[in-house]
Amino acid sequence: MDARSVATQILTQVIAHRRSLSDCLTLSHLKDSRERALAQALCYGVLRWQPRLQAILDVLLRKPFKDKDYDIQSLLLIGLYQHLYLRIPPHAATAATVDVTRTLKKPWATGLVNGVLRNFQRQGEALLAKVDKNINVKLAHPPWIIKALQKNWPSQWQSIAEANNSHPPMSLRVNARAISRDDYLLSLESKASALADTDNGISLEQPIDVQRLPGFNQGWVSVQDGAAQLAAELLDVPTGARVLDACAAPGGKMAHLLERYDVGTLLAIDNQAARVSLLTETLQRLQLSAQVRCADASQPDKWWDGQTFDRILLDAPCTGSGVIRRHPDIKYLRQANDIVTLAAQQQRLLKALWPLLAPGGKLLYVTCSIFAEENHLQIQNFLKTHTDAIETVLVADWGHAQQYGRQILPGENNLDGFYYACLSKTI
Repeated sequence: MDARSVATQILTQVIAHRRSLSDCLTLSHLKDSRERALAQALCYGVLRWQPRLQAILDVLLRKPFKDKDYDIQSLLLIGLYQHLYLRIPPHAATAATVDVTRTLKKPWATGLVNGVLRNFQRQGEALLAKVDKNINVKLAHPPWIIKALQKNWPSQWQSIAEANNSHPPMSLRVNARAISRDDYLLSLESKASALADTDNGISLEQPIDVQRLPGFNQGWVSVQDGAAQLAAELLDVPTGARVLDACAAPGGKMAHLLERYDVGTLLAIDNQAARVSLLTETLQRLQLSAQVRCADASQPDKWWDGQTFDRILLDAPCTGSGVIRRHPDIKYLRQANDIVTLAAQQQRLLKALWPLLAPGGKLLYVTCSIFAEENHLQIQNFLKTHTDAIETVLVADWGHAQQYGRQILPGENNLDGFYYACLSKTI
């Protein structure tokens, strides 16, 4: 198996069978690190640009593939992606892609793949001019996302779509209990800089394997986007406080709270056992301590001990519309009606967790969405129905002030798209 063969199988699972890329991206059987890097680049690249690649392919093909041959369609998308976006000589990209038909044991497709890619070499500019007349194709987004962006951000929608198609930086969070950010920067061999708007964030010029990061296994540093690092600062945890991190996995924000504050008790919950194991692994690597439970945050009667919390972090399930650049499969795994479904789930979580907050306590509501229904409209609705809740206005240099809370758009200061709102309970 080579990089293109593995990428073909992974992309078929994601696009044809609607599986998460992170669940499918198994590259350990590729022994060569260069092959692993190429396979990963092909998977992410094709998913970023699939609407555009598919539009080109639709013109070049005489008829669509049968379901059992979707792997050949994935292979052709890989071929087109190499021609358009990678610095691989066209003849080499074509030859290597054609070879995969034999690995897939579909020799009948050899001539087809070769012909399609050679036709693109001859007609590429004309084909691009034709398909790019459709703005959804040119920006490589499903129509429903483009419409949602235009509705929510009429002045910025195109720049958001372009940011979604960009390569995100590898961002780190330095564990201040172990080492200072300045000292950690000195320990890095690769070029890096302090991440704007964060106390402990670092941005790497080029991504590297985490095992090559100084002190990674000793808990000196974690991988986390700068926008996600803002949560710990905003929650402002008093010494000895009792804290709940609802929907906590994979545990980056939980760990940051423990690194930053002298917490009394921190309870971290998540409703999926596999994800709860990630919390435990994170705590062990960073040598931190917290109570971890597999539980549904929206049903506290099944797990709450009756003691109120001074602080609650609710990193709510959402469409992920602010992190498409890191998770391009969101374009295919999410649908327009998911906004309504997830907004209802967010509402249930807020309603269920609010009674667990002590008078005078704070709840920080977080999403990695940029859609109003999941963000400031959600908070507006909550405040209308809870007279003991008031907004604590977030004053910051980052993001955009909304009617309630603040919104970071994808790519701003090289951050992911995140929304934050802080609610206080009146005494």
